[in-house]
Amino acid sequence: ERMTRLIDDLLSLSRVEMREHLPPSARVDLNETLGHVMQSLQPLAERAVTTLKLTTLDGSAVVRGDRDELVQVFQNLVQNAIKYGRAEGHVDVRVTRLGKRLAVAVTDDGPGIAPEHLPRLTERFYRVSVAASREKGGTGLGLAIVKHILNRHRGELTVSSTLGKGSTFSVLLPATDA
Repeated sequence: ERMTRLIDDLLSLSRVEMREHLPPSARVDLNETLGHVMQSLQPLAERAVTTLKLTTLDGSAVVRGDRDELVQVFQNLVQNAIKYGRAEGHVDVRVTRLGKRLAVAVTDDGPGIAPEHLPRLTERFYRVSVAASREKGGTGLGLAIVKHILNRHRGELTVSSTLGKGSTFSVLLPATDA
């Protein structure tokens, strides 16, 4: 199973890298897309006894993008928050507007990530804890895939974390008109 996940992630990363220079042109509603992601991950959250909460944007939350790729980004971030967050914890996903960009923040109340690890999180195969990542089924490629998808979408990923209090992974994407 681990080998299959690793091969799937390597193929996904390769596909994204090949198309990274081609910006997507479809219109994607982040409110709808995140609703889909949260619903699909509800069984995983229930098994982890984790509460999921989604706060969508009032009004338009449309970006230019590839819906499947954006689903992959948000599934990865929410799955990570569930897997690496606190047992019986909370994962909060919030869509906000920041000027001409839309922000999606995925926040957990887990153990947090030490500052020295933050700059390297999107490197291939980089793991804060190899043992914890293997135990929870991680391949070390998820955040690298997220980074490359966001590059294609002209977006960015920021991470903030406080040890003992949790982490927030924020995706910023250029907004389109409604």
